[in-house]
Amino acid sequence: MHRFSTTRRAVLAGGLASLAAPRVHAQASWPDHPVRIVVPYPAGGSTDVLARVVAEQLKDKFGQPFVVENRPGAGGNIGIAEVVKSQPDGYTIGAATVGHFSINQYLYTRMPYDPERDFIPVCLTWDLPNVFVVAADHNQAKTLAEFIAWAKPREAVPFGSPGVGTTPHLSAALFVTRTGIKGTHVPFRGAAQTIPAMLAGDVVFALDNLASYVSLIESGKMRALAMTSAERWPTMPNVPTMAEAGLKDFVVTSWAAFVVPAGTPRPIVDKIAAAQRAIAADPAIQKRFQQAGARAISSTPEEASAKAAKERPMWRETIQISGAKAD
Repeated sequence: MHRFSTTRRAVLAGGLASLAAPRVHAQASWPDHPVRIVVPYPAGGSTDVLARVVAEQLKDKFGQPFVVENRPGAGGNIGIAEVVKSQPDGYTIGAATVGHFSINQYLYTRMPYDPERDFIPVCLTWDLPNVFVVAADHNQAKTLAEFIAWAKPREAVPFGSPGVGTTPHLSAALFVTRTGIKGTHVPFRGAAQTIPAMLAGDVVFALDNLASYVSLIESGKMRALAMTSAERWPTMPNVPTMAEAGLKDFVVTSWAAFVVPAGTPRPIVDKIAAAQRAIAADPAIQKRFQQAGARAISSTPEEASAKAAKERPMWRETIQISGAKAD
């Protein structure tokens, strides 16, 4: 009886080992074919631009293509839902933002994923301030104080954003609440649609991601009146912070993180996080990000989760103040 049980245990152990061997090999050899990075926003916006910079670096580090695919819609929920439903094998990565971690669950009655259960935050990737911009031909407002004085008497001041509940929308909603301006929100699919509308005069201002507006500010088509960063942005030293422009306690940054489906093996998660750590530590990459209006960062999965948890109460309150609803 004892010999039979021992043999049976040996066969069972051997079977389990044979099943585990391919999985261990797959983790060790990852990636051995192209990886896709799902950007849940339109092409041309800050998330898309920065994800492509990182994808290029990941390709160099791993020797496999990291292909960016845009899947916009529903505040980025469509793209992240696609990531969540994909195989947890490391070959589908989502370029998630603070909205997917700490905002959308307060905007949408029904969510296609649970941000605390359905995906693993791999690592933080970048953060960036929002910038208050008007078209360069808005001659009445050369400073934020002048803009507020110009806007206050008006019955409606339309502002654009890349969608309901995005940090640009919530930042602008907070701005109009704090200043008493009668703002009218005009949501677009992304900055690529907001910009022509602002240049055409259909919307008056935006408080949008700096990375989406750097080239327009530098070319003189847009005028930056203030930044939501704690300090002046290094490549735009003449643009004041919100505090310097007269609005205290108005520091808002948009951050992003890579996510993978729940169940993705930890060794693969750690490989991606380690690669991002090396990318963010490269001075040349930091300079490239800074010129693009962002800051390359990195973290452990646990640090990314902690950041999301810490910010949820703040964003929930901001949404309540703004009255934003996406349904």
